[in-house]
Amino acid sequence: MIVFDGVVKQFGDNVVLSELDFTVAPGEHVTLIGPSGSGKTTILRLLMTLEKVNRGTIHVGGKCLSHMDKGGKRVPADDKYCREVRKRIGMVFQQFNLFPNMTVRGNLIEAPCRVLGLSKEEANARAEELLELVGLSGKIDEHPTRLSGGQQQRVAIARALAMRPDVLLLDEVTSALDPELVAGVLALLRDIGETTDITILCVTHEMGFARDFSHRVMMFDRGKVVEDAPPSELFTQPREQRTRDFLRAVLDRH
Repeated sequence: MIVFDGVVKQFGDNVVLSELDFTVAPGEHVTLIGPSGSGKTTILRLLMTLEKVNRGTIHVGGKCLSHMDKGGKRVPADDKYCREVRKRIGMVFQQFNLFPNMTVRGNLIEAPCRVLGLSKEEANARAEELLELVGLSGKIDEHPTRLSGGQQQRVAIARALAMRPDVLLLDEVTSALDPELVAGVLALLRDIGETTDITILCVTHEMGFARDFSHRVMMFDRGKVVEDAPPSELFTQPREQRTRDFLRAVLDRH
């Protein structure tokens, strides 16, 4: 479902991703761990076409994100093409990024109506289903500012799912939450992972969640994959010293 092939991303002289190769199979849950600044969030931003690669290619569902075919020629992707590819991808951000001027209902139906062309009736029905899924069915006409951080993050997850994505990207979705709210959001994500066939790529510092949720965990450092293994192996018998050092530092802190 996701293929990175020789991807290089740099900002000025700073190389953030260096000849990065990895794949994620349909329905697979892959978690990226590693120190801050190792390139994990950049991977998600590239998948959302918020950044462009300097070299290499990224494919989602068989479609290249950076180039398209036009008249039998391979040319740089235009905005319309990027929007079409991006329909297949949902993202939940650290800071929720809800529209404060809209109700919860408005946040959930805006993109399905505008982008997917759903009728308001269809979009509303979908919104109500999703809010029930995330435990907020009584909050559909509230504004986000009247919700707790944990509730806002649940709305953000529901909003991403409202687009019926094939791929869901999770960027440190608990980092802005009070500690007592983290467990509820992680439990919700586990339920979604178990009850849908969505491909999920997750960046997190929550090692317990990574261990329970993932089919595979990839350890990143300095723009490269240091180690890639099932969580049962990576968390108990990591092969690489860099992985061992990182896990020791993170687990000691908690």
